[in-house]
Amino acid sequence: MRDVAVLPPVTPDQHAAIQAAPRTAAAHRALMDDITAFGCVQLGGEATQGVLPADLSVVAWNVERLLFAEESAAHLAGAAPDIVLLSEVDHGMARTQQMHTTERMAAAMGMAYAYGVEFHELDLGGPTERPLCVDDFNALGWHGNAILSKVPFARTALVRLDDHGHWFSSDEGFGDPEQPRVGGRMALLAEVPTQAGPLCLVSTHLESNSAAAHRAAQFDLLMDAIDQFAGDMPVLLGGDLNTGNHLPPDFDWQRETLFDAARLRGYDWSATPDGMTTRPSLITPHPTRVMKLDWFALRGLRSTDCALIPAITAQGKPLSDHEAIWARVSR
Repeated sequence: MRDVAVLPPVTPDQHAAIQAAPRTAAAHRALMDDITAFGCVQLGGEATQGVLPADLSVVAWNVERLLFAEESAAHLAGAAPDIVLLSEVDHGMARTQQMHTTERMAAAMGMAYAYGVEFHELDLGGPTERPLCVDDFNALGWHGNAILSKVPFARTALVRLDDHGHWFSSDEGFGDPEQPRVGGRMALLAEVPTQAGPLCLVSTHLESNSAAAHRAAQFDLLMDAIDQFAGDMPVLLGGDLNTGNHLPPDFDWQRETLFDAARLRGYDWSATPDGMTTRPSLITPHPTRVMKLDWFALRGLRSTDCALIPAITAQGKPLSDHEAIWARVSR
């Protein structure tokens, strides 16, 4: 894995190889190995502080493509976050006007950013996204996770949580035929300085189109990677864990096994606010589908307060199909 200022694009030859490849897990792994950006963390933005306070304001938010970068930044102003952990962020997609949405949100908030690719999107998105498209092609086709920080990153890492082609391979069942993709779920890790010492940040997104055992295996892999990256450093993890997403109509997140597995390894879930974290949006207009998908997990930290930040503007405009979650944490 390496840090870059610009993510290398998929080349025309690579595009041709993707289109010609058989829809198998083995072919998908070969395609991933050939796409340089899957092994990169893009760094940019401008940090405004040299060190974070010991008492931190943090937000985790699945921004559902980040259709409204500047409005989303303004929406978080009241929380005054030192750290923002983002998932489902577009970069060079027609449905988000080919923008680098992380870069725009970071600029609006006066923060540095780290961005990693989860998927290379092979089409324009689902039926509700296509009317948003400004072109009939994606300039880059990246979709991923990000970390925004008021301070520079001391170091970063990208952890791939699967490579078998859950959204590409016919022998894996396809995640959604409307959204063919190369790539897989992943996490971004970063070390930042605080007045209480170094802190490990983790922004992650687990698989939606799977059962609890698959997500538990992904989280086990992630915890192993955190141990290797951070040692005994305190850990602040946040993201969309897709808990209970496979269990309609009640979407019972309490049947997930990853929570207890994490507790056995020293993680605490108490920074997560009560309440469901999904809502109808412009892309996901499902008023009866309500789930609790978004979580904070802490190791070596404590939370003194937490809350949901509804993802809807004062004018009634939904910014995402997920509420943001906020917490105040310290050593």
